[in-house]
Amino acid sequence: MPNSPTPTHCPYCALQCGMNLTPAPDGTVEVGERADFPVNRGALCGKGRTAPAVLSSRVRLTSPLVRSGGTLVPATWDEALDRIAGGLARTRSEHGPDACGVFGGGGLTNEKAYTLGKFARVVLGTSQIDYNGRFCMSSAAAGGMKAFGLDRGLPFPLEDIPKSGCVILVGSNLAETMPPALRFFTELKENGGTLVVIDPRRTRTAEQADLHLMPKPGTDLALALGLLHLVVAEGRVDEEYVRERTVGWEDARAAAMAHWPEYVERITGVPVPQLRETVRLFCAPESAMVLTARGPEQQSKGTDTVSAWINLCLATGRAGRPYSGYGCLTGQGNGQGGREHGQKADQLPGYRKLDDPAARAHVAEVWGVDPDTLPGPGRSAYELLDALGTDIRSLLLMGSNPVVSAPRAAHIEERIKSLDFLAVCDVVLSETAALADVVLPVTQWAEETGTTTNLEGRVLLRRKAISPPDGIRSDLEVLHELADRLGVEKGFPTDPEEVFEELRRASAGGPADYSGITYRRLAEENGVFWPCPSEDTAAGPGPTGDTMAGPGPTENTMAGPGPTENTMAGPGPTENTAAGPGPTENSTAQPRPTGNTTAQSRLIGDSAAHPGTPRLFLDRFAHPDGRARFVPVSHRAVAEEPDAEYPVLLTTGRVVAQYQSGAQTRRVDELNAAAPGPFVELHPRLAERLGAAEGDPVAVVSRRGRAVAPARITPGIRPDTVFMPFHWYGEGRANTLTNPALDPTSRMPEFKVCAVRVEAVER
Repeated sequence: MPNSPTPTHCPYCALQCGMNLTPAPDGTVEVGERADFPVNRGALCGKGRTAPAVLSSRVRLTSPLVRSGGTLVPATWDEALDRIAGGLARTRSEHGPDACGVFGGGGLTNEKAYTLGKFARVVLGTSQIDYNGRFCMSSAAAGGMKAFGLDRGLPFPLEDIPKSGCVILVGSNLAETMPPALRFFTELKENGGTLVVIDPRRTRTAEQADLHLMPKPGTDLALALGLLHLVVAEGRVDEEYVRERTVGWEDARAAAMAHWPEYVERITGVPVPQLRETVRLFCAPESAMVLTARGPEQQSKGTDTVSAWINLCLATGRAGRPYSGYGCLTGQGNGQGGREHGQKADQLPGYRKLDDPAARAHVAEVWGVDPDTLPGPGRSAYELLDALGTDIRSLLLMGSNPVVSAPRAAHIEERIKSLDFLAVCDVVLSETAALADVVLPVTQWAEETGTTTNLEGRVLLRRKAISPPDGIRSDLEVLHELADRLGVEKGFPTDPEEVFEELRRASAGGPADYSGITYRRLAEENGVFWPCPSEDTAAGPGPTGDTMAGPGPTENTMAGPGPTENTMAGPGPTENTAAGPGPTENSTAQPRPTGNTTAQSRLIGDSAAHPGTPRLFLDRFAHPDGRARFVPVSHRAVAEEPDAEYPVLLTTGRVVAQYQSGAQTRRVDELNAAAPGPFVELHPRLAERLGAAEGDPVAVVSRRGRAVAPARITPGIRPDTVFMPFHWYGEGRANTLTNPALDPTSRMPEFKVCAVRVEAVER
């Protein structure tokens, strides 16, 4: 049936909502509900509903472009590919392989991310590869690795959230960033659970909370330590759990006890009674969770902040138990899978460490190369971008728009302009692509098949629903053609399933083990949670607590991979509670969850399929001794505190109708009508001092530059803080202002807090 619906997934955030796509007679594509997918149960936000608009030739690239006389002009594929291969070969010959850089994206499928990492290391021989996921959740990943020995955004499915007794949500405005997820928190409250939201702004998410804490930006670490101090002082530590399942408690306890409540109130601005109430709500039920997002993570102390929140969970016995634990709400569509399979500076496929000889040997065997030829770890994302035009002379960029999304963006724009050669693969002419020497138009989500891994660690199959326009090729085809032109004729297949089969072998035995996952299983089972190390269950349970077959993840001490009220008209999260009733029992009445919710008895071929691992750590953590690690941390200031010249703090985030750098969503009329441009959100007292009224242009100035946007005045933000969304280029570009100070472990830039002054602008 030519017009039968194709089940697939949204191209945007890490929920990867299920949807059906049906070609329409007029050549467009219609989006339909896919109620069988448990993450969204058919619900979609405005971005998902309008995603097919970017498939239109009216807004997308349809031909390769090459720079001629300072202008990008159409070219043939052979001409464009020859020019890219020539530019990379020339740089490698004249300056060495590490003068060639590769920059990927958290929206690339697993197959693309895997192949891009292989291309960098096997074809170019460069260590200089990283991706924009470093800006997403690298601090959470680093904290998770230290504490648990394994990093997966959520160690449990989203469906466990409504069954918990309390959730502390730190620095997330998911009502706008991933609206379909809000229903899990609505159901949490309907079941008698409580929601605590921590955010310096009264966001649409905070409006749903039983308790909203508004700390000064950059003080989340002190806040978590203050809560742990109260847990100890009030005798709420789960001593038996700490003794049997953890190590390092005494040092972490001593560090927390230096952060008494009144001291924490002075640092954060959160009153002591609210601190005590948070501890009471968190510790009263049998189960509780802490979920963090970019707010606490995008800081120069983001890893320590995550560690502090994990310490709170461990001290109260709220990790590796039913309906409890620490989790990170991943942002980008394939932010999880994107860092697992090799496009990150220090990793090989399967979340292996690049400097581990055994890991190098395993992957090199799969790739058919000598492990000694594989380069070592390279620069992190910002450091790579900062080196453009000096140490790195040519850059191949896929699926990213750092001219808008990188911190200190005006500086990064100048670094990109200083390159000898830039090639970009994208679906639209982004602000970064407009600076390139060669731009290649590539297929989009609905025009190709591939896998992604959502925030739960659920590996999913996106299916091709339509054919791309003539003249469009896939990223896999691009890498195949470039490898061939650069002297590597084999090892870069263009069929995504063939690539995935190789990825399975390369990931086997690694922490992120996909070897038991196949396209057939993904299609039949609505996704499979990793680790899934076998296609049978003969080996029995594994070390992380579910039904894992065979050996599980080994210890990995890798250092890293690593908020917004919207009053605009237009599409919003209409799906939050429309997807049907949820569970009515509270957590105390629930049976212990097992590791499998995906049909353990399903047969794949002639053997019972390993079910995957929806829930990690129920019996043991992924360190060799099975115990979690407390990490002692202490509060420290942000990299740039306010002073007389820059007395206000800036924080940044997203709005519901735009996504990331806006390269795609800013081309959708319906979304632009709802969110047409940047703004500066400020408190009425600050606006009064400036003499600014609603809609007046105001300038926000940092040590790195100046941005101008209309004022949006609201009492729902701290008087010492302003907020800007970061989706736009031009004079309202928020990332012109942000500070690239890096977390020493994750190398995450401090997007979420910097010192600024706000000025009225003459009309």
